[in-house]
Amino acid sequence: MYQFFIESSRITDNQARITGQDFLHMKQVVRLRIGEQFRISTTEGKNYFCQLKEYEEDAAVGEILREDEEGTELNGSIWLFQGLPKQEKMELIIQKAVELGATHVVPVAMKRSVVKLDDKKAIDKVKRWQAISEAAAKQSKRSMVPEVWNVCSYKQALNMFEGLDMVLLPYENEKGIAYTRELLAQIVPGKNIGIVIGPEGGFEPEEVALAMEKGAHPVSLGKRILRTETAAIAALTLVMLQMEE
Repeated sequence: MYQFFIESSRITDNQARITGQDFLHMKQVVRLRIGEQFRISTTEGKNYFCQLKEYEEDAAVGEILREDEEGTELNGSIWLFQGLPKQEKMELIIQKAVELGATHVVPVAMKRSVVKLDDKKAIDKVKRWQAISEAAAKQSKRSMVPEVWNVCSYKQALNMFEGLDMVLLPYENEKGIAYTRELLAQIVPGKNIGIVIGPEGGFEPEEVALAMEKGAHPVSLGKRILRTETAAIAALTLVMLQMEE
């Protein structure tokens, strides 16, 4: 079943109007037929199952069948602070982060980041990354499109920890996997959790120390060395399973 995001103002008299690129995608790409069903999510987080009623000149009109009250969102938020990796890796990380329930993805320029973006390139990248987030949200039937933030400095990322209930930083950790399990057990629905992942070259020891001063917990993801994209997916999966009701 296809998923679309619309403004609440597009719903009147129990009908939803799909316009713009989504209308073109529905009509010309997926070629949804009259009578077929699709799902919509509004900017307020409401979800509905609809049946395609007709195509107008510039819109598809769907009749609302029922509200999806259960939804697909986690009860809580997951902030992924991702050390800036190479382009193709960042795109994969964003896609999988959205599928796994992340609500915010914050690209962070760290000392060992191979990629260095000037302001113009960073703006262009974020636009593309946000489009990837939206596509992944549609594919995974999310009720919202997770925000991909502008590339920030490590110091700026650290300042964001203040509003979070727990921040996990996968790193070489002498306490081992038992400590990871102990922290994960403290995560309950409704919490706001941060995950900090280093770039390809990993963290500088100074970066780990600064994060710990801000309350981050270094944790182990096992005895094996994981690539940055693998570490992000593994950590997100563990937190998602704890938060899933």
